[in-house]
Amino acid sequence: MTSFLQNIVNALQWGSFYALIALGYSMVYGVLMLFNFAHGDIFMVGAYIGFFVSTGLVALSALGALTLPSWLILTLTIIVAMFLTSFVGMLVERIGYRPLRGAPRASAAITGLMIGIILETGNLALLGAQRVSFPALIESVTYNIGGVFVTNKKVLIVVVSLLLMFALHQFVQRTKWGMAMRAMAVDFVVVPLMGVPLNTIAALTFALGSGLAAAAGILFGVAYPVLDPYMGILFGWKAFVAAILGGRGSILGAALAGFLLGFIEIFVAAIFPSTLRDLIAYSIILLILTFRPHGFFGEAYSAKLRL
Repeated sequence: MTSFLQNIVNALQWGSFYALIALGYSMVYGVLMLFNFAHGDIFMVGAYIGFFVSTGLVALSALGALTLPSWLILTLTIIVAMFLTSFVGMLVERIGYRPLRGAPRASAAITGLMIGIILETGNLALLGAQRVSFPALIESVTYNIGGVFVTNKKVLIVVVSLLLMFALHQFVQRTKWGMAMRAMAVDFVVVPLMGVPLNTIAALTFALGSGLAAAAGILFGVAYPVLDPYMGILFGWKAFVAAILGGRGSILGAALAGFLLGFIEIFVAAIFPSTLRDLIAYSIILLILTFRPHGFFGEAYSAKLRL
């Protein structure tokens, strides 16, 4: 039982990363019927932006120019990195995807892959291939609760992730911009004719998804403080699987599928050899999609891709 509970704690942390990244995939796909295959690299860019912001704040604090507690530095890092990364997402939409409206679906898919490669190689060109170490903003404290070891970082990651998911849900459900996004997901053709600005909603959708990916990148840096230019590839593809499993455009579905994927990976690795983790985990996902081809909360829809 102790081992089971310990794995649950670890899975909650791991699933938080997948869930936050999957939300970006799900929103873009739900509103624009577009698979943004560059989203995993947006996660990487957000992590690096968080690295530079936190390093700068720590340096200013060390020099005495600012006197900030570590929790405030982390809070500012998350806020600033989410804000800056949202502009990266809007830039990707404006330059990469907006000119392709009406183009064949393969063009959009290839564009996403190429944008991801540009972000990776651009990082390599600017910073080199050497990995960077994310600043230790919070001292790790371990709590022993009935034999289950829980760190303050794990609690922080799960709580912040859930708060961001709740904030996104409230935004989508209670604001006029969120209403416009939901309406666009229902009828992409008619809604713009009623005065809803398509370009604005598309940019907003990319901005929100990119901001959440940046938060995931920073939280990943807090837990595993080693960043490299290719860190977003594997996380991006796995979060994409979670977004599909959750169902088209479903925020709740993407979040639940992200946590489920984290649980499956952690428990499979705990029972079987780690080399079989992905094989068994994604065989389970494949089996689920066989019986739920539209995902947990997805519905049948036209396969026509819209940009």
